[in-house]
Amino acid sequence: MIITPIKTRIFKEGDNLADFIVECVKRLPEKSVLAVTSKIAALSEKRTALLDGREHKEEIIKKESDWTLRAKYVWLTMKDGMFMANAGVDESNARGKLVLLPRDSYEVAARLREVLRRKFKVKKLGVLVTDSRTLPLRVGVTGITLGYAGFRGVKDYRGTPDLFGRKFHFSRANVADGLSAAAVLAMGEGKEQTPLALIAGAPVEFCEKVSRTELIIPPTDDIYKSILKFPK
Repeated sequence: MIITPIKTRIFKEGDNLADFIVECVKRLPEKSVLAVTSKIAALSEKRTALLDGREHKEEIIKKESDWTLRAKYVWLTMKDGMFMANAGVDESNARGKLVLLPRDSYEVAARLREVLRRKFKVKKLGVLVTDSRTLPLRVGVTGITLGYAGFRGVKDYRGTPDLFGRKFHFSRANVADGLSAAAVLAMGEGKEQTPLALIAGAPVEFCEKVSRTELIIPPTDDIYKSILKFPK
């Protein structure tokens, strides 16, 4: 698998996302996956707010969240079936504003995929909308998928044998988040100015429709439910 970050001009709020990608990406090979940061997707939708003090930011975070819990440094929140800090509301690389998450990252990915398939004349193409997240008891951030199109996000090993013939009972590989983690690592978190990455040779199963729920586990079934106070 080869990941190539793509350096671009600075994306401006209100720019057309598809036009920007066509401008910056010279070639999309068959069976490739394009990773797109959620920040430029949100900026294209003008999903921003003026930064008017801490209380105002907290109001926005709560409005964007399905559930919140105040922690030492951030608000721990649940949004779109995922735990994340501050509901994804971000001040970095935002020109003094707050940037929210896209309204519907799956719709963003699906719409981009159709435009790019026509433009680059490819049939099998994946699109990822990526963000960054923290993990409990681990330093730093890693990539996560907010939405995707064109490939299956999970590889299911259940019922198949391991090296020694023992059948897997629970194992499933999170393909989408694995790709996002690799792409975000290549794109960087600072001033690299690389909001796109092209993934070639990814071990994915391309498809026409994806399930929005295949990555989500209900809080009541999560293995960490015994140590976390989930919303009812």
